[in-house]
Amino acid sequence: QVQLVESGGGLVQAGGSLRLSCAASGRTFSSYAMGWFRQAPGKEREFQAAIWWSHGSTYYADSVKGRFTISRDNAKNTVYLQMNSLKPEDTAVYYCAAKGGWDRLTSSQQYYYWGQGTQVTVSS
Repeated sequence: QVQLVESGGGLVQAGGSLRLSCAASGRTFSSYAMGWFRQAPGKEREFQAAIWWSHGSTYYADSVKGRFTISRDNAKNTVYLQMNSLKPEDTAVYYCAAKGGWDRLTSSQQYYYWGQGTQVTVSS
């Protein structure tokens, strides 16, 4: 059974940093893209970043380039999202997800597996 478990969310002041983790289990993800999405109240789920598990290629939403960094630790089967220079508008539930193939990365509908989400709140 595939499981994605996020952690690392919390309350942080504007300008601060958080590192989210996504622990993956239940299958081999070497041919998968791992993505981070977020969803604020009343808004659609929004793509943030993705990484190709096997060779580490990355792709970012324009809105987070330069502030967020996605990475993975193969030994720990964990994907990370380092978030710096956080803004109040970054407040949302952040989700980890997995899909096969390195295409249509920004579409949440393409992802097969999802975690339960972790809340990030940025105060002004």
